[in-house]
This record gives sequence, structure tokens and C-alpha cells, in this order.
Amino acid sequence: MQKPISFFVHHQGRGHARRAMAIIRALSPERPVSVLTADPSLFDGFERDIELIALPDMIGAAVPTQALFDQPTPSVMHCVPMGVREMRQTMRSILDHLDERDVGLFVIDVSAELALLSRIASVPAVKVRMHGDRNDPGHLGAYEACVGMLAPFDERLEQADYPADLRQKTFYTGGLCTTSSRMPERTDARRRLGLDPEREIVVALTGGGGAGTPYAPLTVAARAAPETLFLTLGPLHREGHETDFANLINIGWVDNVVEYLAASDIVLASAGDNTVHEIAMLERPYIVAPEWRYFGEQTRKAERLAELGAAVDMPVWPSDFAGWQRVLAQARALDVERLASLYAADAATRAAAWLEACVDRLWENAPVAPVAAANDLQAEAQIDAQNDAQDDAQATEKTEDGALTTLARVQQ
Repeated sequence: MQKPISFFVHHQGRGHARRAMAIIRALSPERPVSVLTADPSLFDGFERDIELIALPDMIGAAVPTQALFDQPTPSVMHCVPMGVREMRQTMRSILDHLDERDVGLFVIDVSAELALLSRIASVPAVKVRMHGDRNDPGHLGAYEACVGMLAPFDERLEQADYPADLRQKTFYTGGLCTTSSRMPERTDARRRLGLDPEREIVVALTGGGGAGTPYAPLTVAARAAPETLFLTLGPLHREGHETDFANLINIGWVDNVVEYLAASDIVLASAGDNTVHEIAMLERPYIVAPEWRYFGEQTRKAERLAELGAAVDMPVWPSDFAGWQRVLAQARALDVERLASLYAADAATRAAAWLEACVDRLWENAPVAPVAAANDLQAEAQIDAQNDAQDDAQATEKTEDGALTTLARVQQ
């Protein structure tokens, strides 16, 4: 039997779950796979056979006393409040599952603490890499504790300050995009959406992991480029004082995001992993507006995209006409091939192949695991006990039958 692979999937936003599903689809059908997450509904309708383990939601869980709350966080960890029952339950659930299933590889997307926990529990782990300033003791310790790292992006997007020794143990999949919809041509997309086939269209996109697209700056953009149609997808962040304009339309949440992106001339979006590679797949000029994330994840990624000439980095939303006109002009001048080359259609397949090669290499020629042997012995003992009970019951019946027959003869 092949060694099981387990995935821990963070439930903030949808990106971690979609990435896990893309990779899991490409794993061998014979490979046992399990997913541990605090939001199992993210995997509703997933067609591949997996074991889904629901974890407690630790986000916002209360610390019971002020004295516990006052305890400092160790430098090797990031989020470890004390006295939180949900945290104990989460760690126990994870360890019990890894042990009971005799997991061969634990893929963590993402948590530095779980990488350390996995190493302490003697379970090989792979951590999914993210951009950002992650040279702190917690991240470096997690990287060192893992048998490898999985970077779901092209190696050219790597940060220059990522340590060379860690780069050597990192597998770069190429740009991984989880969007599986067929990409329509711009003309077809506009016809289906009822959009002007000739007008310049800028689509501003925000995913589910942030606060929403700032609406006020876009009202300035609409005035700075009155001939351009601006469409917003996803949530908006309004301040309440904005003036609406005819060439700025809020579409909101839609299922056919791909059609709107295909209909665009320019995409203005944050720097989420899938967003970057979705735009690269569509080959559209990209204005990247990094959202605030821990450790500067999107900021560092946006900087690297700009260094490669793959996008216009817009760390601050322009507040004047000239600022917007300059940004739009820079986007129109981009060579979209530079961004397009960062997308890899087979990234998920490559990731799955690397993970399976990793777990097979680590456990090649391994004897039967003690836990597996113990489980087998326990199962055999249970079967023996059931058989013994059946034999005892049959013997009792025979004895009782014999006693009743004797009693009947005496009575006769």
C-alpha cells in the first residue's frame, strides 16, 4: 500500500483549498489522501476520494485569564496563545490523525508552527512557500524542519534574499493557477457579457481573502480616464463619501469571473498567488496593487513582478488624475509575454509528481511501520475475541440444551 499524504489547509480565503485540490487531483488515484482544515465546506463537491478531518477554528478563540494572555510569544513561533482549548484540540487531532493513518508526508499550507510540530512528531513535512520577509526564527526554523518546500510559482519570482541553502531544498512548480474554466476570446467574452467590443475596459478584481477593492480611488480613476470603462469584481471597500460615475460599474460577486477577465484590456488586482497566475494565463497587462498581508507577502511579490517587467507595481492607490493616467500608460506599455511566461499549465501535475517522488524516496524499503503492525495485531485480537465469544456462546447453548434435555428426562 502506498504511504498516505496528508494536507493541512488554512481556511482563510479560498486560495489554499483550491491549490490543495488542484494538486490532489493530480496525485495517483491509489494514493491515500487526507485533508485537515477548520472549514471542510471549502471542499464541498470535490470529486476526488479523500478523508476530510474537521479541525476546531482557533481564530478568535479566547485566552481564559489575563495572566495567560500576558505570557510573551517565543521568537520561534508566531501564534501560540496559552490556555486555549481549541488549540490543544487542534494539535491533538492532527497528531492523532498522523499517527493513526501512519502518514508518510504532511503537506502544510500554511503554518510555521505545524512544520515544527510535524518534525517533533517524527513525520516528514513539506511546507508550501509564500513570498514575504520571512527570515525570522519561526519561519527559518520551520523551513529547516521540513524535508522540502513547495513553491507554487516560477523560480524567477523568487526573492533575492531567500537563503541559498533553502533554495536548494525548494521545488518550484512554475506558476500554478487553479482556474480550470475554458478561457474565451476577448471578443466572445464581451459579446456574452453585453460589453462594448471597442471600448477600453479595466477590470478591478478582489478575492475573498482581503477587505475589498478601495472604491474612492477608483472614482478618481474614472474621472482621469473618462473613455475607459472600469468594472469591479468582488467586494468593495467604501468610505461613504464617494461620487459614482457612469464609467465605473460594480459587478460584485460573480461565478463567471473568467469571462470578465477575458473581456478586459487591463487587469487591476492584488497579488494573491492564483490571481497572479490567472492574469498570466490570460496574458493581460497587470496593475498589481498589493494588499496588506503578514510579513509583506503581497508587497514583496509585487516588487518582484515589477522587477521582471511583468506588472506595474502600484503600492499606493493614486489620488489624482495624473497619477492614474501615468499608471494606465505604464500598463498599456507592458510586454505581456513577460507575465505570461511565469504561468505553467502543468504546475499542479509537477507538484503532485514531486510530492509522490518525495514520499516514496523517504520510505523506500521501510519495514512495516510499528503503528501499522500494532493496528493489524489489534484488529486480529478483536477478531479472535469475537470468535472466542461466539464459541463460548455456542458452548453455552449446547450445555444449556443438554441440561434441559436431562431435566426433561428426569421429569418424565
